[in-house]
Amino acid sequence: MPVQTQPETTVLESPQSARETSAPWEVVVHDDPVNYMHYVVLVFQRVFGYSKERATRLMREVHELGESVVWTGARERAEHYVRQLQGCQLRAILRRGEAGS
Repeated sequence: MPVQTQPETTVLESPQSARETSAPWEVVVHDDPVNYMHYVVLVFQRVFGYSKERATRLMREVHELGESVVWTGARERAEHYVRQLQGCQLRAILRRGEAGS
């Protein structure tokens, strides 16, 4: 008796949706006059698991340059990090990285 097989189904992602979800997405923290520098370092350590040295370097970028890209990667995870940082009262945004434009 012959075995019947199901035809293969190929799902094509539209160029727009592929571009919207593909890495890299950037988590950007902007400087603010409210939070103390040591607090920002502690938040970076807690949220990202960064070493004190890396967290301090990123905090200095935020303070001296007005903003810093503190993490780059997949959109879903970046959105999660932005929510966590905002929950800690940091001015964090999500933006598409240059390779994703």
